[in-house]
Amino acid sequence: MENKFKNLKDILKKMGSVLVAYSGGVDSTFLLKVAGDVLEDGVLAVTADSPTYPKEELAFSKRTAKELGIRHKIIKTHELKDRKFTSNTVSRCYFCKKELFSRLKYIARKNKLNFVIDATNVSDKKDFRPGNKARDELNIRSPLQEAGFTKYDIRRLSKKLGLSTWDKPSLACLASRFAYGKKISLKILKRINRGESFLRKQGFKQVRLRHYNGLCRIEVSKNDIPLLLNKRDSIVARLKRIGYKYITVDLQGYRTGSMNEVLKEVKR
Repeated sequence: MENKFKNLKDILKKMGSVLVAYSGGVDSTFLLKVAGDVLEDGVLAVTADSPTYPKEELAFSKRTAKELGIRHKIIKTHELKDRKFTSNTVSRCYFCKKELFSRLKYIARKNKLNFVIDATNVSDKKDFRPGNKARDELNIRSPLQEAGFTKYDIRRLSKKLGLSTWDKPSLACLASRFAYGKKISLKILKRINRGESFLRKQGFKQVRLRHYNGLCRIEVSKNDIPLLLNKRDSIVARLKRIGYKYITVDLQGYRTGSMNEVLKEVKR
């Protein structure tokens, strides 16, 4: 772990100055903290304000960047104007990341920063991530991956560094709640956001509300499934009020990239 941490610091130091693609999640907060410690004023955090990004997370990113003493910029992104994104093919993330990283490269040049970096790490290699193609095409660096950091490493060192995000639930774009091929719309993004916000207020820390037209599939941690069932009546009533006709529970519990499981079946 010490060698990985030293390697990460060395990588950042050699970069000289960076723009960090900052979401406010576990990985990007850790990366921002270390970059700030190593490069001081040579760091700019940029967060995308988008309908696919929960508003409470935007507020969190602002607050955390301020606490870390890092310059922070908010930009508006417009994925929903791109039919290649809203048509929601398996390459959806590529089009979103291509727009975002292109914007970040421009901002980095304008601010005379040497590199744009993101918080991709070794653990991300296990999941299907078409956005990585856009990252590679635009020469975005991923220092955590280069230094060999896993998600476990990041959480462990985040705790050691006193970061409140060390045990924060994993985040993902709200568009990841849609089944592939189902059009992404602002109306449904807002519905999903309302549903997940309600579930978090009921005491569920890790939540996904997967959308299938009039049906939703709730994912919470396996240990929280009994609590979910105990609160069944109030949850059903609330989710029906926001537009779902059928409410289901995934008995496998929360797992990263569950919508990608259909891709594995297609390949078999």
